[in-house]
Amino acid sequence: MRWMRLVPMMLCAMCFVASAVLWSCTPAAKQEAPSAAAMTPDQKVARGRYLVTVLGCGDCHTPGSMYGAPDTTRLLSGSELGWKGPWGISFPHNLTPDSTGIGSWTEEQIVVAIREGRRPDGSPLMPPMPWTDFAHLTDDDVHAVVAYLKSVPPVKHVNVKLVPPGQKYKGAYLQFPPPPAWDVQPHAAAAGAAPAAGAAPTKEGSPTTGK
Repeated sequence: MRWMRLVPMMLCAMCFVASAVLWSCTPAAKQEAPSAAAMTPDQKVARGRYLVTVLGCGDCHTPGSMYGAPDTTRLLSGSELGWKGPWGISFPHNLTPDSTGIGSWTEEQIVVAIREGRRPDGSPLMPPMPWTDFAHLTDDDVHAVVAYLKSVPPVKHVNVKLVPPGQKYKGAYLQFPPPPAWDVQPHAAAAGAAPAAGAAPTKEGSPTTGK
């Protein structure tokens, strides 16, 4: 009968349509995101804004963020809440394009700071700056971040300088406690002195058995 001859034809047509839909959803068929070189300046800044947001830069560098009330009128201008560890007490830098921030830094100097944790004078950026994670940013992404940082409103703010280890500081800071034995085992083992099980860390963060 006629309808029996039409069934195979209809099935073939349906398979063809389904195949076309699936092909259009594959990565090869999708249009790739434009590279930084192909972006307009506005697109580059927008990409940088997105990255700075999801990377959590404002968590440390925007005043009030650690208290749940970031002051967006002073976006990325540096916080005076310190971070205390074996390195002393460090403070999140002013990232705005003001002279008290990174206004005098070149694009490449900012890229080096983000990826390698070094300031223009060669001095290292202190923890908790996660530059070892940011080192994996693509060229396009890191330059988009720089474009965004250069676009934010400049804020004049000379932040507190690094407080050396052992020096007293009366301001507010978060303190990293000495690491537990589990956390220092890989480092101690690499140095040829693995701590005993349950060893307690000293004030300096070194494991000790109480001797």
